[in-house]
Amino acid sequence: MLDFTLEPRPSPSRTMRLAMPLIATLITLAGGVLIFSFLGKNPAQAMAAFFLAPISSLNGWSELLLKASPLCLIALGLAIGYRANVWNIGAEGQLLLGGIFASGVAIHFDGHGGPWLLPLMMLAGAVGGMLWAAIPALLRVKFNANEILVSLMLTYVATQLLIYLVSGPWQDPHGMNFPQSINFSRDALFPRFFGDWRWAPWRGTRLNASVFMAVVAVPAAWFFMRKSFAGYRMEVGGLAPLAARYAGYSEPRAVWLALLIGGAAAGLAGTGEVAGPVGQLQATWAPGYGFTAIIVAFVGRLHPVGIVLASLLMALLYLGGEAVQTSLQLPKAISGVFQGLLLFSLLGCDVFVNYRLRRRARATAQSV
Repeated sequence: MLDFTLEPRPSPSRTMRLAMPLIATLITLAGGVLIFSFLGKNPAQAMAAFFLAPISSLNGWSELLLKASPLCLIALGLAIGYRANVWNIGAEGQLLLGGIFASGVAIHFDGHGGPWLLPLMMLAGAVGGMLWAAIPALLRVKFNANEILVSLMLTYVATQLLIYLVSGPWQDPHGMNFPQSINFSRDALFPRFFGDWRWAPWRGTRLNASVFMAVVAVPAAWFFMRKSFAGYRMEVGGLAPLAARYAGYSEPRAVWLALLIGGAAAGLAGTGEVAGPVGQLQATWAPGYGFTAIIVAFVGRLHPVGIVLASLLMALLYLGGEAVQTSLQLPKAISGVFQGLLLFSLLGCDVFVNYRLRRRARATAQSV
């Protein structure tokens, strides 16, 4: 039908590959101008309200970091697996299980805590995420089940498990029948920068020590990907499966390692949420970070530094959706529109990094 075809490039440009997230971001901004125009809003005013107003104050920056840190943590865990062609799509369920396990520890030791309680919750959260990720790992290794479908479907099971717990055995008896747990004790919460540590610049903000998990995870992920033998084996397995098999690298081990690392990272992010800004387990607690982190990982090019920048951008999209909801009376879901537009722009740009548009030979066009 068309006189053009896509021809694979012999060697895609590394420079263009690194530049494509920036180009995709610019395309997204241009699309945002069109979207706001179609909605009858002044594009300049709307773009300023969406991208600038949320970070015009210190409280806005603290909220940006609170949203970016779990996104960054989950995306780092996913990126390790994606480099090995292990596609964990169920990080949202693993995040919920991490929060559930951590909350179980906080509820069990309520009133009997100490300095050891928060580290125990972090350990429980990581274990919860790993156990949920172990299900698709086991089914992939033993029965060759598709980990994409299994991990995704388990997310909805995790959601129902959360609702059951906070509506039944873990429901706060003094919570006026709301589906939520008790408020966690002080020992079960991450210290706040101002409320606990009295860091004056952060007065009036919710920023807490959970953000340090992402700070530690970034260099750890870089070291694992770039300097460790295990990370090298996983990357070779993703880029050249036949070469990895010839070298004796175990594919089942790579599958297990990739999914367990992703599950642990998501579980820790869930712990940071319930023991941080939320402070309890709630039926409505399903932030969607596990799904958004997939976009973060790809926008960040599966590289720790890129993931940090992409997580800040995605967090800004979350805040922008909340800001225009109040200032311009637009639906909060517009942030999801921007996220989807960014992902599709990146995928479209990637096509032209790996392929070039060629005109078909006339004889070939006529024969078709």
